[in-house]
Amino acid sequence: MGSTSMALAKLLSDDDPDTIRLVKEQLIDIGKKNPSTLQDLANAGDARVSFHARDVLTHIDGCRAEDDFNLLCLLAGDCFDIEEAVWALAKVIDSSVCVLPFRNQINDWGNEFLERVACVWDNSERVRLLSEFLGGELEFRGNSLQYYGEENSHLPCIIESRMGIPITLTLVYQMVAARAAMRIEGINLPGHFIARHGEVFFDPFHGGRILSRADIEQLLARQDMELKDVHLRPANSRQFLLRILANLLYVYDLSDEKEKRERIKSWMQVLTGASINP
Repeated sequence: MGSTSMALAKLLSDDDPDTIRLVKEQLIDIGKKNPSTLQDLANAGDARVSFHARDVLTHIDGCRAEDDFNLLCLLAGDCFDIEEAVWALAKVIDSSVCVLPFRNQINDWGNEFLERVACVWDNSERVRLLSEFLGGELEFRGNSLQYYGEENSHLPCIIESRMGIPITLTLVYQMVAARAAMRIEGINLPGHFIARHGEVFFDPFHGGRILSRADIEQLLARQDMELKDVHLRPANSRQFLLRILANLLYVYDLSDEKEKRERIKSWMQVLTGASINP
């Protein structure tokens, strides 16, 4: 550890909260310009020094993640990589999370599914095998008991718990299937989100159950709505991301987390504005 790092370490081990706060504010600037100094402190033998340095690293990572996501929203057209967008959102929700192990897990599941579906060409059978794998063996299911929770829109949490809401479970099905060259589209129904492969509609929230047109009509009838062809159009990437953000906005409304709510609103406004003025 160099002389600068040693001096900073001494200040970080101080008992005065104001001193700690001022040093950490300085470390934010130092860490952006010279990450190695901050990393030295994070690996220090003194637990207090390490704790404060890691806290600063998390803050810097959070700022970078938010900047990246802001840029994604600003530059987004109707079609962009929704998977990359949701991984970026995961870093915004929790800047301390390392998404690589979760991405690797999706890749592993995709490779395993590819072996099962490689010689199957019937769309209904492919959907059945996908649902049997994800909804059956891996037990991905709808989180009915805690539907309005942040974790249901946070991809790493969904992969760990195997629970989510309709749109994020559809995303998991889509990601795993894509690694087996199987195209899954999201269908942005009012009040529910389902999936489609070719002509086959299915419901990842309920274990991948295949849906007939009558089933979908019944879903809308519960809301006193009549099914129209427009309801069955695939959601583009912008619509997909906007609905995920809308779910988070509702969660933060319920929990009265004003700062998070305003941040989500700003992204939604950018995405909606870009849709109006491409």
